[in-house]
Amino acid sequence: MSPKPPLPPFTRESATEKVRLAEDGWNTRDPQRVALAYTVDSRWRNRAERATGREEIVAFLTRKWAGELDYRLIKELWAWDGNRIAVRFAYEWHDDSGNWFRSFGNENWEFDDNGLMRVRHACINDMPIAASDRAYHWPLGRRPDDHPGLGDLGF
Repeated sequence: MSPKPPLPPFTRESATEKVRLAEDGWNTRDPQRVALAYTVDSRWRNRAERATGREEIVAFLTRKWAGELDYRLIKELWAWDGNRIAVRFAYEWHDDSGNWFRSFGNENWEFDDNGLMRVRHACINDMPIAASDRAYHWPLGRRPDDHPGLGDLGF
């Protein structure tokens, strides 16, 4: 497996870069591409669901983005140490009935020596919002560099 920089042990700068790369990947909404950031035997807990390995990760993300439409995500570094990173995040999406949500959460990540994530634990809460209360209006895909982050938005 080829390395996926930045590699642990993380500094503030490299952890911040790793978080932004993860955000950028998830904002593609491409399960195959996103799964390449994880070890082949990566272990996940996402809410009450568990996944092990890239095949299960791809299946999970495929289901997720089939129901969470127009998904846009912002992640922010919370803490780091050695090969671990903690992030907080918020994303906006709507269901197939046009109901909008903002989902808030925290993730704990652990990386192998090649910079691939081998463990991911996510806790997430969904909050219904009016379409007029949306804060993420960039075109689908990567968040523009000049778009406010979570702290700037008061999230």
